Amino acid sequence: MSDPLLTVRGLKVHFPVYSKGWFPRQSGAVKAVDGLDLTVHRGEVLGLVGESGCGKSTTGRALLRLVPLTAGEVVFDGVDLAKLKGEELRRMRRRMQMIFQDPYASLNPRMTVGDIIAEPLGAHDLVPAGERQKKAQELMERCGLDPAFVRRYPHEFSGGQRQRIGIARALASDPDFIVCDEPISALDVSIQAQILNLLQSLARERNLSYVFIAHDLSAVRHISDRIAVMYLGRIVETGTYAEICDNPRHPYTQALVSAIPVPDPVIERRRKRIVLQGDVPSPLKPPSGCPFHTRCPAVRDQRCSTEAPRLRELDGRQVSCHFAEDIGDLTGRTAS
Repeated sequence: MSDPLLTVRGLKVHFPVYSKGWFPRQSGAVKAVDGLDLTVHRGEVLGLVGESGCGKSTTGRALLRLVPLTAGEVVFDGVDLAKLKGEELRRMRRRMQMIFQDPYASLNPRMTVGDIIAEPLGAHDLVPAGERQKKAQELMERCGLDPAFVRRYPHEFSGGQRQRIGIARALASDPDFIVCDEPISALDVSIQAQILNLLQSLARERNLSYVFIAHDLSAVRHISDRIAVMYLGRIVETGTYAEICDNPRHPYTQALVSAIPVPDPVIERRRKRIVLQGDVPSPLKPPSGCPFHTRCPAVRDQRCSTEAPRLRELDGRQVSCHFAEDIGDLTGRTAS
């Protein structure tokens, strides 16, 4: 594995909640991200998965400083982004870009496609003004779009084409790191594979590092080198797809994997589905100790409810569970 490009330690993003009335006061905070640790290596695609509301998109935005950080470090290529301001942060952002989830809302409807793609070139003064449209056409062609459409507007394109425009815009500043915030969830199934293949080929061609946020484990399997599983603002397990899906060690990861059908009737009959009890706790008042202990099928003693587990090494992957060595396979399926 290459050297880390991005290292995140103790990242917290809390959104304040204020009381109503003439003199509103802060009554609490939504702890969208609450002590997250993460590492992304150069040229690596890290898949970030978890159920809705666990803080995946907020994490992606926090990595690029698009939302204010409450605490923690985001070290990009040796520089702590949390300490940068003004012009220093603007210059660093040239190397970090984002592909947004909704291709219909992420493009300015009043700008032509050429101007949208060329905007980063002007913002960072990378290409002379007279050459920016030509560069935009080159990026359009690389992303599978007809460069002759450079003067068209976003509403004249389909959803898949708009997402390709968003990808071309992200590539314009020649970044090293891109956050892909569920880039295929709003697209037709027939288009999703095309976008995944495009992102994969661009990663190899330009040695890009991705944080690929998604719900679909099959999509994550297709593109990711490693997977990080997130629950209630924290990472609970990281590893390769084989480690995560063939032999998960955290109870929450096992519950997620148990919902995936297995194309083997013998294994499918033997295993059982883990149905988590109760609802996801509110990030406004997360539980003490392990954030998963209120729903965990393998909860043990008082330690689970009082002591927050740290993310630690176990069998080549990282797991955040006090008893990961002892709980075994809760689905009844033998690891393959």
